[in-house]
Amino acid sequence: MLFDEPTSALDPELVGEVLRVMRSLAEEGRTMLVVTHEMGFARHVSNRVMFLHQGEVDSDGPPDALFGGQCSERFRQFVSSHHDRAAN
Repeated sequence: MLFDEPTSALDPELVGEVLRVMRSLAEEGRTMLVVTHEMGFARHVSNRVMFLHQGEVDSDGPPDALFGGQCSERFRQFVSSHHDRAAN
């Protein structure tokens, strides 16, 4: 399944519901490609994170590695500047 910013135009009250449905799809083993600014969701649900900056792959790897510091400075800046609506 392909999701391109599935929560970007939603009322804030619906964001959590959509992320819960997507999390359940992931738990079922569904393959998903998700473009998102929901960093908590990406960190906890994905098995691979790819961060693009200015049209190029900037950081790529397992979420634990990238969010654990094995990433570019630009990725760190991006993550620190975005609020985490789906921490768990």
